[in-house]
Amino acid sequence: MGRIIAIANQKGGVGKTTTAINLSSCLAEAGQKVLAVDFDPQGNATSGLGLEKEQIDNTVYELLIGDCKIDQCLIKDVQENLDVLPSNVNLAGAEIELLEIDDKEKLLKKYLTKIAKNYDFVIIDCPPSLSLLTINALTAANTVLVPIQCEYYALEGLSQVLKTVGLVQKKLNPKLEMEGVVFTMYDARTNLSLEVVENVKSNLNQNIYKTIIPRNVRLAEAPSHGMPINLYDTRSTGAESYRLLAAEVISRGEDL
Repeated sequence: MGRIIAIANQKGGVGKTTTAINLSSCLAEAGQKVLAVDFDPQGNATSGLGLEKEQIDNTVYELLIGDCKIDQCLIKDVQENLDVLPSNVNLAGAEIELLEIDDKEKLLKKYLTKIAKNYDFVIIDCPPSLSLLTINALTAANTVLVPIQCEYYALEGLSQVLKTVGLVQKKLNPKLEMEGVVFTMYDARTNLSLEVVENVKSNLNQNIYKTIIPRNVRLAEAPSHGMPINLYDTRSTGAESYRLLAAEVISRGEDL
């Protein structure tokens, strides 16, 4: 059974989708069989992996409302070892349409359980809010990876995520664990970045990944070209950082 990792932070702009795209791609590059699930109505992980989100008929939205089967919306071999469950703006309507459904928090779990055995990793990109979609992702996941931007309000966003994880553990998914925290947008030239890292480490007894993702122009450019960083600029510091993160994620799985 593949490890299902939800990448979540209720705070926007923390590098969540960037991490979902590039971690998925670097895990695939390392020979792992990966499914990337775009569970954000913005569909940025879908377009960031080179797919035309508006041209896709069957997305995760059609899957949730029962209009298609999972193999009809699964896009295979987007790159070697990497399949994608795509999303687009239609997913925003799912929240309202699913309100009447029994066990609406467990819909994604129901579908992923059927196919997780085909993968080493399933990476879910969550929306930047505490919504029914995020709850679905956390209910389906084994672990939660929280990207934190190296900025002043980082701890605030993190404590919200930890509260949500605690609630989901209590009510819906007792086996859910914290995968860990990864620092993003680190700027070595500022004292603030260093202070945030030290602050989180001293306040938190969570797993903190050694790999820190730097601010990197090439990393920011890659999505507009529909490419993960390891394909867009394979030698950039962004690509090297996400390869290191992928290696850490793999080795942590071996320790479990």
